Amino acid sequence: EDYEVGRSHLLPIFAEARNTHGNVALVSLGDLGESKNCEHNPAIPSELYAGTTLCHETAAEFLGSFDGVPYEVIGGNHDLEGIDEFSTDAENLEVFLKCHGKQVPQFARQVAEKTYIVGLCSTIFRDAAYTSHEVIVDDKQIAWFEDFLVKHPADEGWKVFVFTHAPPNGSGLRVLQENHVINGCCWLNHSDEKNCRKFIDLVRQHRSIKGWFSGHFHLGQDYQDSISFPTIDPSEGPYPNRGSCVFAQTSVMRGGTSRDGRQQSRLLRGNKDGFEICTIDHQQDGKIRVDATITYRDDTHEVGVYAHDDVAYDHDTYFKVYMPTEGDMGQICGAESEECVLVNESEPITTETKIWWRLSCGRVLGVLNGMLLEYDKSTLAPLGLVVSADELLGKRVAVLDSGIEECEIDFDKPGMEGAECADDYNEREQAVIMYDEDNNVTVVQPNEDGSYWRKIVRNKIARMKERRRELAALEFLKYDLGVEEEAAKEHVKSSWGPYVTTSGVAKSTNAKATMK
Repeated sequence: EDYEVGRSHLLPIFAEARNTHGNVALVSLGDLGESKNCEHNPAIPSELYAGTTLCHETAAEFLGSFDGVPYEVIGGNHDLEGIDEFSTDAENLEVFLKCHGKQVPQFARQVAEKTYIVGLCSTIFRDAAYTSHEVIVDDKQIAWFEDFLVKHPADEGWKVFVFTHAPPNGSGLRVLQENHVINGCCWLNHSDEKNCRKFIDLVRQHRSIKGWFSGHFHLGQDYQDSISFPTIDPSEGPYPNRGSCVFAQTSVMRGGTSRDGRQQSRLLRGNKDGFEICTIDHQQDGKIRVDATITYRDDTHEVGVYAHDDVAYDHDTYFKVYMPTEGDMGQICGAESEECVLVNESEPITTETKIWWRLSCGRVLGVLNGMLLEYDKSTLAPLGLVVSADELLGKRVAVLDSGIEECEIDFDKPGMEGAECADDYNEREQAVIMYDEDNNVTVVQPNEDGSYWRKIVRNKIARMKERRRELAALEFLKYDLGVEEEAAKEHVKSSWGPYVTTSGVAKSTNAKATMK
């Protein structure tokens, strides 16, 4: 019903645009079906609806029902979730493409003179290295996108508007869901450090990119932080280096999928001076509200103005991310160069603590909402959870020198007189620790790749297999050992590898410490 109501709001908008200038198109940002059983397949009562053939056929029928308005669609993190119907991502993607009449996952459609809309699709679910809900654009699409931008430069007057399910790292959007932050699936290609930063690098390099629209968080459009401009007032911080691009978050049409109660769509309207980003409010009979006006100064610069303040409700519980900026009040200086820095010496960590610091290696850590997070060392966007609030609250954090510097020179050794370290050498081995009032110390070890945020959640297929193993153990307790069901649940635990100790000898799996 919500979709039919939303459709009735969009049809007159499209009709007016077609009669006025004819340049109109519809774009879906993905997640085309519920990630739960919808009683759609009696043969498999537990089958998830998202990603199934039926899901994509139904979505294609709806998206193609706007009186001839052409539509484009890109896949989100749930659109290859037909795990009971398809055994591989490739099979699932093939059906997605077939149902929507696509030859390739990405799209490029010219909608006006020298103006393109471009979309990039998530193509990995079962094969995800970590959480299946990371939005992953494959290398082939990235190469295509970069080539497209090279062929459509700003200095020739081209304007490109990009559509992806999740936003890129560096977008400056700050109205996020906490679960996306701590699970490492906020940004495009989130767990791949190189490709995660690739998109903002392209935005900085190719100023033909004028707008970038994303969804993923299922949050509304009433907050100013759901739109970010390429330039900001100097009083708000340093230049953000977002090229010539405005980033905009997009809400949802159906009430059951909204995380803050809003039901809204985005409307992008071009004009001779630039463009407007608007909200179509499906809870107010399709009322159109201008959210931001963007004016082109020239082919490579634009200026954005918010049209209204935040429209927030008392029950809003979204995760508004504190985004560090160089030199702000929360920055702790010295951690990258001094031998010992007590990060929060004056008081223990609380949920109100907002601090951040750089390590000698360039990695950035910070405390927000009682959690220790890692931030991107270039964009300062949040990457993921390092230490959860239940472990960190009430403790203090320190950064210590922990070993021999790699550039150590023995001047007593013949031939080393006058030797110096390289000018660009500044990395030292450091330890990040947290400690409590009883002097209990926990060393926060980095990951093997040098990062700190914990890639805790593995893909859905791996987790389903683990759950089935636990159920098999539960059945064994009940039927082979005669344990009552409720008691049996308390007796089933799991252990994981690979590392639980600094010892070089395998002595214990320490299973108790690695339970779910």
